Amino acid sequence: MTSNTKAYRASIFHLLDDPRYKKQAHEFIDDGLLVVCDGKVVSVGPAAAALAALPPGTEVTQFDDGIITPGFFDLHNHFPQLSTVAVYGEQLLGWLNAIIPEEEVYKIPEVATSRAKIFLKEYLRAGTTTMVTYGSWAKESVDALFSEAERLNMRLVAGKVMANRNMPAGITTTDPESDYEDSAELISRWHGRGRLAYAVTPRFAISSTPEDLHSAGRLMRENPTVYMQTHLSENPDEVKYTLDLFPGHKSYLDVYDHFGLVGDRSIFGHCIHLVDEDFARVKESGAVLCPNPPSNMFLGSGLFKFQKAKDYSVRLALGTDFGAGNTFSMLNSMENSYKMAQLDGYSLSPFEAFYFSTLGGARALSMDDKLGNFAAGKEADFVVMDTCCTPFISWRMEHAKTPLEKLFVLMMLGDDRAIQRTYVFGELVHNRDA
Repeated sequence: MTSNTKAYRASIFHLLDDPRYKKQAHEFIDDGLLVVCDGKVVSVGPAAAALAALPPGTEVTQFDDGIITPGFFDLHNHFPQLSTVAVYGEQLLGWLNAIIPEEEVYKIPEVATSRAKIFLKEYLRAGTTTMVTYGSWAKESVDALFSEAERLNMRLVAGKVMANRNMPAGITTTDPESDYEDSAELISRWHGRGRLAYAVTPRFAISSTPEDLHSAGRLMRENPTVYMQTHLSENPDEVKYTLDLFPGHKSYLDVYDHFGLVGDRSIFGHCIHLVDEDFARVKESGAVLCPNPPSNMFLGSGLFKFQKAKDYSVRLALGTDFGAGNTFSMLNSMENSYKMAQLDGYSLSPFEAFYFSTLGGARALSMDDKLGNFAAGKEADFVVMDTCCTPFISWRMEHAKTPLEKLFVLMMLGDDRAIQRTYVFGELVHNRDA
């Protein structure tokens, strides 16, 4: 350890494995010490022993009412919907027609840059340190996002939306080749640069001709380390329309499969109306499912099948789907996940919810060698949650006796106010009390 070593004392919670399949998959230390040096985790353990092992003069920051947890992962949200969140509307397709035209302004670099600063600041304020997000159809929006994330040293996966039909005038790509060329240019400029990665991003099958989806598959073949993100089986009308546009395919998932877009780098948002055959194919391919309960409730899209996902052992993470989701907060997404699961007869434990938002998110991105818990050598992205963030939560915590109860209170009653501090690669990027 060097003079750059810093230590943080509070209760500490992280996941060691998937709690759906392994008992005692978590670690909760009532009085713990997280030691960080040069942006990496050095150690985590009980404070009494760890303090004695620190180099003389090490700075120790103590949070008397805090719980330190890994930074949250949000695997599905929309940067261009910043100004259209909380728009009153219909279900999915009608709502999209109302809000998508706003994306046109993101081709203006100054607009995209100023909004990228707001967007990422709000997510950090809510404790999200790694995200997968959709840019607009304009590549300027993705340049702005990556530039701001690079300045913050934040882990970000993003991509330019590919869409060449069934979109409002002004935000439809003229042809599949320009979608391919713009995406290839962005991949060359940003993918693998620092903590950034690119996601090939067909908006959804309805907005893409077969030629456009072929271009997306070509990008994946030519760049095997990039990700792919899109929407899948969010709404019954969307599913029907997709199969009308792509006759001869047995399912919505099969449409993407036909174009080489189903694999272990694929992240599918929503996935509410999947059948057993779809779950089996997702398991076989190693693809990731990402339900977004705040959005799914807002648009009345349906209930994600948490039990089926468990039965098929598919990779699963959570998202907010901002701005159909009316929140930046993964605590709110966890809360809505619990309620959604209850409606479908599944009891989602807080350990599962935090897993999907931390280690599960890292595993979904194949980044669990770098992130997701406090194993020595991992990158020090973490948050401090305040168990006394509101008067009532403070009072309620007096009656919470176990780690499960404490986490459940924060998950059900907490929001961005519960995030006292956010650290990215060991550096403070949000201080609620500043």
